[in-house]
Amino acid sequence: MKKFIPFFLFVVIAAFLYFSLNDTSSKLPSPLLGKMFPSIEAKDFYSDESVLLTNLFNEKISLVNVWASWCVTCRQEHQMMMKIANNKDLQLIGINYKDKRVDGERYLEMMGNPFDVIVFDPIGKIGIELGVYATPETFLVDQKGVILYKHIGAIDSQVWEQGFIPHIKKKVI
Repeated sequence: MKKFIPFFLFVVIAAFLYFSLNDTSSKLPSPLLGKMFPSIEAKDFYSDESVLLTNLFNEKISLVNVWASWCVTCRQEHQMMMKIANNKDLQLIGINYKDKRVDGERYLEMMGNPFDVIVFDPIGKIGIELGVYATPETFLVDQKGVILYKHIGAIDSQVWEQGFIPHIKKKVI
């Protein structure tokens, strides 16, 4: 019987680790869901003019994507963002997070620019207001500025179809 105690402990610990590590951070709840997007003033990425983010939400549903040139996962997600940008019913707003403007510009030159509007957040102030946990993070915001959905991590076709599309269809219908 004593021979099975280490084996039993191993199985319990292995199961605990498996379920703990297999749980993704993209399932973290956001206190902002169902609430108005925070009224945040930011600087336009290219012109450095002040922009009130809530003024950007108009007749289109918006995808607000927090990204950075140094973010490996953002690079993995970028081609999907380029595909999403082809949907003319959506507005893509980028928040360049804790980055250097020159690095962000170089990134967009190399990878392409899927965004309709980009704001610059070099010190992470906007990220703090939004409760950004890691890059990339993406918020789906309706035309009135209400946050419908939030995803932490890269968007791939499965995440897009299962996470974002159902919320978009509810608002379009």
